[in-house]
Amino acid sequence: MRLRHALAGSALALSAALLAAPLGLAVAPAQAQGYPEREIRLIVPFGAGGSTDIVGRIVAQPLSERLGRPIVVENRGGAGGTVGTQAASQAEADGYTLTVATTSTHVVGPTVHDTVEYDPVADFAHISLVGETPYVLVVNLDLPVESVQDVIDLALERPGELNFGSAGQGSTTHLAGEMFLAATGTEMLHIPYGSNADATTAVMSGEVDLLFGSMPAVLSQIRSGTIKALAVGTVTRSPQLPDVPTMQEAGVADYRASLWLGLAAPAGTPQEIIDRLHEEVVAVVSDPAVAEQLANNGAEPTINSPAEFRELIEQELVTYGRIVESLDN
Repeated sequence: MRLRHALAGSALALSAALLAAPLGLAVAPAQAQGYPEREIRLIVPFGAGGSTDIVGRIVAQPLSERLGRPIVVENRGGAGGTVGTQAASQAEADGYTLTVATTSTHVVGPTVHDTVEYDPVADFAHISLVGETPYVLVVNLDLPVESVQDVIDLALERPGELNFGSAGQGSTTHLAGEMFLAATGTEMLHIPYGSNADATTAVMSGEVDLLFGSMPAVLSQIRSGTIKALAVGTVTRSPQLPDVPTMQEAGVADYRASLWLGLAAPAGTPQEIIDRLHEEVVAVVSDPAVAEQLANNGAEPTINSPAEFRELIEQELVTYGRIVESLDN
C-alpha cells in the first residue's frame, strides 16, 4: 500500500521539518507525558455513514489504542460541515477536542458562504492529513470522447452545448468542474443535483454529459463499466484506478481537485500535544491495515506535517477563491 506525503515537493516545508525534527522528537514525549488523561472528543462535521464519518472512525479506533484513552466520535452535521467545524473552533484548546478537517469545511465552506464565522487557518492547530480522495472526470458512455483532450475539443467545437452535473451549487464537485472550464477555456452548462449519488445517476443515464465526481460515489460504476473515467484530479494516479491518467498528465496543467481529510484541534492547543498527536496519527495512517481500510473506502492514505497541512489550506483557499470570484462576476 502506497502512503502519500502531501506537498512533498515543498523545499521550504521539508527543510523546516528536518530542522525541527531532532528537537521535537527529543522533547515532545516528555512535555506531553501526562496527555491524555481522559477521553477525547472527535467532532465529525457531517452525518453518520458518510465518507468523512467513515474515514474519521477508521482513524479514531487505532488512534485511541495508541493514546490509551477512548475517542468518542460526535457527528455534528449541517451547512456543508461548517456547523460542526464552528463548534470545534470554539472548543477549549486542551487537546481533548479534535475535528476532521476537509476540503469542504476548511476551503470551500469559508470561500462560498459569507456566514462562516471561523478562520480555517488561524482558528485551528493542524495536525496531519489522513487521506485524500480524488475527483474523477467521468462521462456518459454515449458521449463520443475517449480522452480529456477529446472533451476539450468537443466543448470548443460546441461551446455551451455540453453540460456537467454536480452535487449542488457551490459544492466541491461544482467547483472542480468550474476549475476545469477555467483551465481549458471551455464553456459548459452546470446542472446541480442534491447529492453525489443523484449526480452520478444523471451521468449514467445521459441526463448530463459528464461529472467531476468524488471517488467513493463513482468508483463502483467505473468498475462496472456504466460510466467512463477519463482523468483523476490528484497530482498522482490513484491506486484504485491505476490506468486512469491524472488531469495534468492529460494536458491540463496545474489542475488539482480532490477531497482531502485530516485532523485538527482548536488554535492554542499546546504545541507538545499537537506534536504527540501528529506522531501518533502518522503511525496510525502508516499501519498497512489502516491504510488498506482507507483505500477500500476510496481514500488514499496521506500524511503531512502540521506546517504542510496549514500551507495546503492556504494554497487551496486562494485557488478556490479565484474560482468563486469568477462565478460572482
